[in-house]
Amino acid sequence: MIDLVEALRFSNEVADDAGRVALRHFRKPLAVELKADETPVTLVDREIEALVRTRIAHSYPEHGIFGEEEAPTNIENSFVWVIDPIDGTKSFVTGHPLFGGLMALLQDGEPCLGQIDMPATGERWSGVSGGQSTLNGAPCTTSDCRDLASAYVYTTDPMLFAGSKQVVFQMLKEKARLLRFGGDCYNYALLASGFCDLVVETGLEPYDFLPVVQVVRGAGGVITDWNGNSLGLGSSGDVLAAATPELHTQLLEKLQTSQATEAA
Repeated sequence: MIDLVEALRFSNEVADDAGRVALRHFRKPLAVELKADETPVTLVDREIEALVRTRIAHSYPEHGIFGEEEAPTNIENSFVWVIDPIDGTKSFVTGHPLFGGLMALLQDGEPCLGQIDMPATGERWSGVSGGQSTLNGAPCTTSDCRDLASAYVYTTDPMLFAGSKQVVFQMLKEKARLLRFGGDCYNYALLASGFCDLVVETGLEPYDFLPVVQVVRGAGGVITDWNGNSLGLGSSGDVLAAATPELHTQLLEKLQTSQATEAA
């Protein structure tokens, strides 16, 4: 067992330190490299992940770690931390403030703690199993939107909806009340605070989505893959987060109908 109150206190302390590192380099000259998948990475990403890994290894030496910049360690263990040192590196290197630091704790593969920290805006969303999600310590809740025609929808990058998935983007464009782009992890934070109603993403990695799961759930939302399955380390990276169960169910049906039509 683990004390989630203590684990959240720990993640807050680590986020404080990681955020200070990020802000020390934000809007300063940076050396940017391209990884094999053509996504950017900086020494700041690596410095922050090294810091977080060191802190986890000291406080929870028996836990596994799954991060973006280094190889996984001990992920067969019951408890695994998932970390993204800078979610939104493209934003970070271009001076845009909507980059975040992400942490999750998994228990037997299921997120039991999640955190979205936004160093440049001074906002932090947190959630633990059985508790209410918070923004800077104050409770936050999703909206009561139940229909796509009334929904404010976010996706990070419409260009990721390639090939057969283009029909999904077109469906959102035609059916939603409003469709906006950009944001990365901030989209889920806005969902948890009731400012948008739906987030639909594709092509994500576990460190992109697992830290936001408990934040969304604890605020009253629903988050799964596009088939309605729970998210885990082996998930596809197609993510659907909705403010209400009704909106989530409606979108699952529309996703499946759109893809079936495209396949036919």
